[in-house]
Amino acid sequence: MADTPKKTLGLETAEPAVTPSPADVESTIEKKPVSPRASRKREIPQGLWTKCPECEEMIFDKELEENQKVCPHCSHHFQTTAWARIESLTESGSFQESDGNMISVDTLEFTGTAAYAEKLEKHREKTGLKDAVITGVGRMGNHKVALGVMDFNFLGGSMGSVVGEKITRIIETATESRLPAIIISSSGGARMYEGMFSLMQLAKTSAAIAYHGRQSLPYLSILTHPTTAGVMASYASLGDLIISEPKAMIGFAGPRVIKDTTQSELPKGFQTAEFLMERGLIDSIINRKDMKARLTEYLDYLCLNIERN
Repeated sequence: MADTPKKTLGLETAEPAVTPSPADVESTIEKKPVSPRASRKREIPQGLWTKCPECEEMIFDKELEENQKVCPHCSHHFQTTAWARIESLTESGSFQESDGNMISVDTLEFTGTAAYAEKLEKHREKTGLKDAVITGVGRMGNHKVALGVMDFNFLGGSMGSVVGEKITRIIETATESRLPAIIISSSGGARMYEGMFSLMQLAKTSAAIAYHGRQSLPYLSILTHPTTAGVMASYASLGDLIISEPKAMIGFAGPRVIKDTTQSELPKGFQTAEFLMERGLIDSIINRKDMKARLTEYLDYLCLNIERN
């Protein structure tokens, strides 16, 4: 019997597909060289650029350092260190630190999520500082000045017994040597780990400044972001001239606490340097890069009284 041809419904039969080996695939794909532009992102080292939180521009870190941590695009003031401020304000090699080895102790044996003693040690290693303020005497233009500079990087610039003692001592040095005093504040307020020992510093520093003023000696207070709570409630608000960097947050309680307590909306720009200057609390707002020149001008005038006496 003859074979009956198979009906295919018009469809051609095809050989089953065979998956080529990886080696065959690689040989048929043309390899294109990777352009340097495509791999540029990988070649940029970490920590070379900083993004400005204000204008969102990328800034070369070296350029930012040379510009005293001020954004070259929008003049946003980044936080900087106490030593960097001293270097930018005083004449080269003129600053002599005082009480540099004074350190805080855990008198109350404070414990919490981390012991106070552990926090102190951690921040000493992190910042290279003994505590949150550096004090000493240096030269600014033609003027010898007693200078105290706080550093927010050390426990938020909080004021404990050592900070209060060093501030008081540098004010007393200024009084005894008949020098103008300048304190640059950057602080979240009193140091809670020291309890009442911290709060006592408000009265002590304020008393030293009051005596300094009774000798007809000038005291300039410079406020930087942020200056709040116990520090603002004491020596930071007592200057013959009160100067601030632009857009610094200045106040006692934070805006969220005030809003929740008063149950009311706060005005636009509340607790900024510009808001407070409009209302008379601040005398001048000065860009960090212009600070030394302007302070020198103020001292030229204020120190005339010292020279006469």
